[in-house]
Amino acid sequence: GYDYLNITKDEDLLRNLRVQLAKLNEMTFSDAEWQQMQTNYLAKKHENIEKKTIRIQEDYIFNLTRDDGTTKNVRILDKDNIHNNSVQVINQYETEGARKNRYDVTVLVNGLPLVHVELKRRGLAIREAFNQIDRYKRDSFWADSGLFGYVQLFVISNGTHTKYYSNTTRYAHSEEQQEGRKSRKITSNSFEFTCWWTDAQNKRISDLVDFAKSFFLKHSLLSVLTRYCVFTSDKLLLVMRPYQIAAAEGIMNRIAMATSHKKLGTVDAGGYIWHTTGSGKTLTSFKTAQLASQLDGVDKVLFVVDRKDLDYQTMREYDKFKEVSANSNASTAILARQLADPNANIIITTIQKLARFISANKGHSIFDGHIVLIFDECHRSQFGEMHRSITKAFKNYHIFGFTGTPIFVDNSSSGGKSHLKTTEQAFGQKLHAYTIVDAINDGNVLPFRIDYINTLKMKDEIKDKKVCAIDIEKAVNDPRRIAQVTNYILEHFEQKTKRDGGSYSFNKLSNITEVVSDKEKDASKKIKEIRHQVRLNGFNSIFAVSSIEVAKKYYNEFKSRDSPLEIATIFSFGANEEDTEDGLLPDEDFDTGSLDQTSRDFLEAAIADYNSSFGTSYDTSADKFENYYKDLSQRMKNREIDLLIVVNMFLTGFDATTLNTLWVDKNVRHHGLLQAFSRTNRILNSVKTFGHIICFRDLEEATKDALSIFGNKEAGGIVLLKSYKEYYNGWEQDGKPQRGYVDLITELQERFPLSLFIKGEWEEKDFIKLWGSILRLRNILVSFDEFAGNEVLAERYFQDYQSVYLDLYDKFIKHKESDKENINDDVEFEIELVKQTTIDIGYILQLVAKYQGMKDKEILTTIDKAMDSSIELRSKKELIKRFIKTLNVHSDVDKEWRTFTNKNRAEELDRIIAEEHLKPDQTKKYISNAFRDGYLESTGTTFAGILPPVSMFGKDNRRARKKTAVRDRLKEFFEKYMGV
Repeated sequence: GYDYLNITKDEDLLRNLRVQLAKLNEMTFSDAEWQQMQTNYLAKKHENIEKKTIRIQEDYIFNLTRDDGTTKNVRILDKDNIHNNSVQVINQYETEGARKNRYDVTVLVNGLPLVHVELKRRGLAIREAFNQIDRYKRDSFWADSGLFGYVQLFVISNGTHTKYYSNTTRYAHSEEQQEGRKSRKITSNSFEFTCWWTDAQNKRISDLVDFAKSFFLKHSLLSVLTRYCVFTSDKLLLVMRPYQIAAAEGIMNRIAMATSHKKLGTVDAGGYIWHTTGSGKTLTSFKTAQLASQLDGVDKVLFVVDRKDLDYQTMREYDKFKEVSANSNASTAILARQLADPNANIIITTIQKLARFISANKGHSIFDGHIVLIFDECHRSQFGEMHRSITKAFKNYHIFGFTGTPIFVDNSSSGGKSHLKTTEQAFGQKLHAYTIVDAINDGNVLPFRIDYINTLKMKDEIKDKKVCAIDIEKAVNDPRRIAQVTNYILEHFEQKTKRDGGSYSFNKLSNITEVVSDKEKDASKKIKEIRHQVRLNGFNSIFAVSSIEVAKKYYNEFKSRDSPLEIATIFSFGANEEDTEDGLLPDEDFDTGSLDQTSRDFLEAAIADYNSSFGTSYDTSADKFENYYKDLSQRMKNREIDLLIVVNMFLTGFDATTLNTLWVDKNVRHHGLLQAFSRTNRILNSVKTFGHIICFRDLEEATKDALSIFGNKEAGGIVLLKSYKEYYNGWEQDGKPQRGYVDLITELQERFPLSLFIKGEWEEKDFIKLWGSILRLRNILVSFDEFAGNEVLAERYFQDYQSVYLDLYDKFIKHKESDKENINDDVEFEIELVKQTTIDIGYILQLVAKYQGMKDKEILTTIDKAMDSSIELRSKKELIKRFIKTLNVHSDVDKEWRTFTNKNRAEELDRIIAEEHLKPDQTKKYISNAFRDGYLESTGTTFAGILPPVSMFGKDNRRARKKTAVRDRLKEFFEKYMGV
């Protein structure tokens, strides 16, 4: 169904676009009409990718004023009848923006380039194609008429491996690389978010030829572009993964079949989707609900959740995908109004509200309507009377459930009041499965690393080893045991949450008095700033304990230590009973009224501590406690809380990519175990490589059982991380030996001794790959207790190699910015991992204060090495060296540093303004905003507004050269003074 075109130039691309849009809309454009289409719609000047994506996804009909004065709706896509769209393919399209580029393969839909394919030869890393597209974005996608800004999907391949991803993954990744933003994002848009394509059984289709036969089928491609993309309210284009598409199509097919075979109102009209926790069920359910609501004959789609917080949380998630796309309700009365409103197509409600509505509205007309019910986490309370009342009241319904941990015969309870024992009995046939093994194989969630800690004999030689089960309940309230566990958490907190890679850490705050003023308020302010920076450098954690009494004891123990960690706790009566017979954690509940008075008073005091830290005013009253939960949830996601102590709350339904560690001092199994563990394994960036579980109970057998039920018998080898010895000494994978950390360090020292200069680009490339491999392994090893003292490379030598690595990074970045073609696209720097071990200003000032007045050459060399090994301090090196020369033995380092940098910053900015003839007030405001926001905006009207008047139409392109010169100088200035 594709036509091949020999188009390599912009004018030919535009000419073909005119022909294809005329064909789609069954019309002929006059020259004036076509000019109007181009100028006012298709090729508007200075439009970014975001606006062009809106046009494809939402605003794909243009009101064209014809020559005779009439108006015609002109479509650029037909989303109702997708096979009306024409599909063409071109290759070797040539363009020149900042430099000449020639693109590999592009798919045109109705003449617009909507899919781009970038190919590398077999044997090269597929990531290099990702990097190549990154360069196209910077160099040339905006060139000519800017039509390549319409590309929605990218496909990258080296022949052996093929992946796809959306334009905003690439766009946001490029922006982060370009801007060098200081603020650490909650989500990432890097290579980790590219997708594999699979069949309906989750079998990966990675070979380019096989991928093309499936993904590029005309029906498949047009379906993905028109039905299975979601443009969010955050202006991100999310393309669904194949298992999400399979689930949505499975539900759509079941609705159609059940309707035509008159199965409505029976279990055969529905089914369940088994998609593991963390695989994106909210996006799948959103798109499914959206598609179902558009079906002819369907009156309402009800999205049913079973916990108050999820009603709120799901509403927010749905609003992320499309604002006001769904209707949530605060009461049964509001639910009744929405059910009667013909414009409320998708309604979010809790199962409790829906059950109350049913009991109060017998014979309501909605019960006769064609209703689709979609249940979130369908393994929970839907099996009881509320489920029975819903299925009894509605006559013409389909009922679908999503779950990450279904109930089978093997793991269902033998008792209980419900007549429904399994997920299939309650919801019907399984329509699609995507297990934790599938998700980890695809890289959509992370594996787990589990430490089993002996809580009776905390001897060094048995730390992090399997321990025998102990009768923990008899000792659980023993203050000595509580103290031991608390000691372990405090001692290992920064190691496990990866906060100890930077120069400052919580454990080093005791030395901070060396670099702060004598004044107590100054010291307090400095410590607060450092604590905030430490939190942003790593991750945070949840501590799950066995009961409210134990939670209280742990909270008091942590508070008694005067720890720098920000500790919080939350519990309620209903949400914290012991786990059920089948391992389900009890439902969330905000009922604090059922707490005994002692526990409620304790909770009030803990919330008062929270209020003191964050300036809030919550308490245990009904409304304020629910708002406390929501605020606490958001602060966890923002990394403002270090350790959250819970009993059952937050162990299901809570998603935070910044959380990487779960401390466990309770018995969990089956559903509860996997749900709790899965709080930690959301993908964020290259630093977060696994979810870390530290067990103070013997949960090894329970873990094996859970993985066997919800993965397969061999799941442990995939879901659990390898051992310390394997990462350190090497392991075998698919019958091939894999080199460990020691082997890599040995090669490093043999091939690249620090005394020798690395010669030639290919040797440089080998060093970059080798050091990147070492950084990735080291990133995993530092979380093992055994690694301390076995790093092989001393700190100063590590810094030296890091300096060489960063020298090459600077060199290659400069080459990328020039017109020179070289091996840059073959190189991937692990800069995110470098930043994790970076040295910051505070550390340097600490060294300066410690050694001030000394002229020892080795001390100055130590400071110099530390600065060279930091990607962020390199731009500040000259400034710091000048500052050191001004000091004497009596200097107040911290105070004089602030005075020195403020004076130099002001003088240097005035000099740039004068030499570049910039507008002074506008420039100072522009720079002030950049320091406030953490990045320098180098495009747009704000930047243009600081420039001196220069003609835009000069033949020598003076304005463009002026913009480049000013941007480069201000970027250098910004990098030097940002964060000082």
